[in-house]
Amino acid sequence: MNQLNLPIIGVVALGTGLILGYFLRLLLAKSQIGSLEERIKNKVTQAQQEARKIIARANERASRIIDKVEKEERYRKNELFKAEQLALKRENILAQKLTKVEEDREELNKKVEKLKQIKEQIENLKKEEIGNLERISKLSQEEAKKELLDNIEKKYKEDLLERMIKLEKEGQEDIERKAKEMIALAIQRCSVSQAQEITTTTVSLPSNDIKGRIIGREGRNIRAFERETGVELVVDDTPGAVVISAFDPIRRQIAKVALEKLIQDGRIQPARIEDVVKEAKENINSQIKKAGELAVYETGILDLDPKLIFILGRLKFRTSFGQNVLLHSIEVSHLAGLLASELGANVKVAKKAGLLHDIGKAVDSQVQGTHVDIGIKILEKFGVEKEVIDAMKSHHGEYPAESIEAILVQTADQISGARPGARKDTLENYIRRLDDLETIATSFKGVEKAYAIQAGREIRVFVKPEDVDDYTMHKLARDIASKIQEELRYPGEIKVNVIRENRVVEYAK
Repeated sequence: MNQLNLPIIGVVALGTGLILGYFLRLLLAKSQIGSLEERIKNKVTQAQQEARKIIARANERASRIIDKVEKEERYRKNELFKAEQLALKRENILAQKLTKVEEDREELNKKVEKLKQIKEQIENLKKEEIGNLERISKLSQEEAKKELLDNIEKKYKEDLLERMIKLEKEGQEDIERKAKEMIALAIQRCSVSQAQEITTTTVSLPSNDIKGRIIGREGRNIRAFERETGVELVVDDTPGAVVISAFDPIRRQIAKVALEKLIQDGRIQPARIEDVVKEAKENINSQIKKAGELAVYETGILDLDPKLIFILGRLKFRTSFGQNVLLHSIEVSHLAGLLASELGANVKVAKKAGLLHDIGKAVDSQVQGTHVDIGIKILEKFGVEKEVIDAMKSHHGEYPAESIEAILVQTADQISGARPGARKDTLENYIRRLDDLETIATSFKGVEKAYAIQAGREIRVFVKPEDVDDYTMHKLARDIASKIQEELRYPGEIKVNVIRENRVVEYAK
């Protein structure tokens, strides 16, 4: 019995458990739903509170903005009112002034009319008085004026003539005095040192033993040196020195630089002499360029072509009657500029023309013609202004002066050349004779180069061995000697020394 009831009890218990579990689950679900709704309600409440706060802050901020705007509006209205009041006040003042101006204008018109009436009365009285005078004198106004002037002219003619002569004389004296003052002032302000150039240069030796090496075996070193440089090297009994003699200062300077370097180096032989002389020539070219740049910098003329500046620098080694031509050109530039500033002329044109007036002397031994014509061609080639060329070409009177600057350059050139001790005529003539000797020798075909040495008593002529043979050398020497006799005047005799040399060089590698 009991065993039969057990399943039933189990079924009943299971059903009861299921029913209880179902109701328990429903109860839990309701509690969870109630909790979720509560949280949602709390969130909604918080959101509403936040929204009310935001709205309150926004209302407060909007209220402040509205107050600020209202204050600004009241301020602007106040300012606008003040401006309107000021404008109205100014308008009233302007209206009063216009009224015053109209009143003054009417008053002025009345015064003008009154003055016209007075002027007419004066003119009538003047005409009446002139008529009375004409009736009394029985002369018209023009006739009276003419007679009066004639009487004055007759009475004071001699006095006027004497006065005019006196004024003219005083004016001429004042002009001459002023000119002398201007020239003296220019000379004092421009003081360029001048030293006459000589034709020899002395080179100091560290010891007398070096003289033997300079001469070389059978004189080959000294011959090679003189052939390459075109100078005469005097090695005599003078202790500690040798003398370089040449009329061309560029040759002397090249020889001096080369000899000093050979002495310092100690290797003195023909091949080394050629290399050192070549380097010395490059060194002198550098000095020429530097001298030209210093000249344009000193005179303030900085718009010249670099090639023209180099040609200008060559004047450092050129002399005129013993006066250094570059220093002379710088001095003429300064003098011409100072005189131009005193007279109100073109200072730049005067200074540039003064600096370049002797530019032709830099190449006159290479180009035919006077140094003025050569200078004109050089300046035209490098595009120098026409007014500068016109101002420089008349400094020796070969061309007429076309401007006041030309006269000033001519005057400055004469002032510079007339300085006491600046020039020496005999030295210039001596150098010109040596230059003519070399020019005659190089004019013959086959001559490579020629050097006048021994103060013009000897001319050394180097010929091209491929063009002149041994037989032709004798004929060439006679021809040169004959031409020298025909064209030159000189004391004593001149030795013509023609040199033909073959040289073969090979290198062992």
